[in-house]
Amino acid sequence: MAKSYDLVVIGGGPGGYVAAIRAAQLGLKTVCVEKRGTLGGTCLNVGCIPSKTLLQSSEKFAEAQHELKEHGVDVKGVSLNLEAMMARKDRIVSNLTKGIEFLFKKNEVEYIVGHGTLSGPNSVTVSLNKGGNKTLEAKAILLATGSESTFLPGIKVDEKQIVTSTGALTLGRVPKHLVVIGGGYIGLELGSVWRRLGAEVTVVEFLDRITPGMDGDVAKNFQRILKKQGFKFRLGTKVTNVKKRKGSVTLSLEPAIGGEAESLKCDTVLLSVGRRPYTDKLGLDTVGLSIDESGIVPVNNHFQTAIPSIYAIGDCIRGAMLAHKAEEEGAACAEILAGQLGHVNYDVIPGIVYTWPELAAVGKTEEQLKEEGVDYKAGKFPFMANSRARCNGDTDGFVKILADTVTDKILGAHIIGPDAGTIIAEIVAVMEFGGSAEDVARTCHGHPTLNEAVKEAALAVDGRPIHV
Repeated sequence: MAKSYDLVVIGGGPGGYVAAIRAAQLGLKTVCVEKRGTLGGTCLNVGCIPSKTLLQSSEKFAEAQHELKEHGVDVKGVSLNLEAMMARKDRIVSNLTKGIEFLFKKNEVEYIVGHGTLSGPNSVTVSLNKGGNKTLEAKAILLATGSESTFLPGIKVDEKQIVTSTGALTLGRVPKHLVVIGGGYIGLELGSVWRRLGAEVTVVEFLDRITPGMDGDVAKNFQRILKKQGFKFRLGTKVTNVKKRKGSVTLSLEPAIGGEAESLKCDTVLLSVGRRPYTDKLGLDTVGLSIDESGIVPVNNHFQTAIPSIYAIGDCIRGAMLAHKAEEEGAACAEILAGQLGHVNYDVIPGIVYTWPELAAVGKTEEQLKEEGVDYKAGKFPFMANSRARCNGDTDGFVKILADTVTDKILGAHIIGPDAGTIIAEIVAVMEFGGSAEDVARTCHGHPTLNEAVKEAALAVDGRPIHV
């Protein structure tokens, strides 16, 4: 006999586990099916959490090597214990995944370890990791299976010499020369880790800029800062072939617009050209659900697919592939299923790059506003003029706020600087409530704090910054 539920969630990542917990809180009998064997999805296991852990550890190593002396702290004989660094990363991941299991028990969410596939509009067949199959019946089914790394034709990943983000988190030694294919968030973060630990890092990007989609002013400054940190860039360049030999990898490169080919030799390649939805092994055809050419599952405003009992969220549907976007959708979908009015404001979902300095953005870029013909004002304030940034020795970057010329409503904000990912939350909150640059400018900010740069940028929208 198939066991019956109100909701079956396929996928235990940020979207899936949040949806399951929220649904259970609202009184729905809920089960979550996850094949990995540990909860948290890509984000917690081989993505956000391990990468940020290594970013933090590598920052401390670089700080001990190069920066503490300026603070009057003399450190001699600094050496890298990569094994201990990796062990710390694994320990943090393990503790957090177990934490989600605890939350499932606390909220009475059933957890089944196995691969779930659709076997009907209201049924899921689970191939259990421990062997055998189990059928689950439900009033609603939620697809929250996340995404996987995108591959390029002719590049065979072995996760040792030619790696995706997964392999880049478990390298047993520091590469001598790491080539990152792709100039987006993930590649630059992981490139930063290995650059700080001693690797030569070259970024090969097909476009003529890094961080596509980010504000052009921010991207330009970001590249300048990364160059100062030792990064090398080959922009407007495509990779046509990759040949692996023992101990080395040779890439064939050509200008993106066409031209003479050349080779680039290294010992490790990180393939980081984006991610694709994990939707091709869910049995969608069994129930007549189709996906688009990108693997995206079409849904309506309530996350409902063409089959009324089947829903989808996170990387499975359109929008930014971000853990916090999936979490918001998971909670909103659960609330809708419980008869409430869950919603997600897609105009105020921040994007963050966790290098140092960090990048953070929300809303429109200047390029988008110009393209849309929106009349706007820009206010900009450098961290070089912020007292706390000077105290901390973190003066690279700036805060930029874009506001409507007539209404003063904040349309976008872009930060490159220390703790940008945390600082931008203030602007996100103001934008959520339709606030203006004047609202931020007239809000008292503690002194000395990094957030004072936000206040000054808001003042600059009206042409009246105080400290620059």
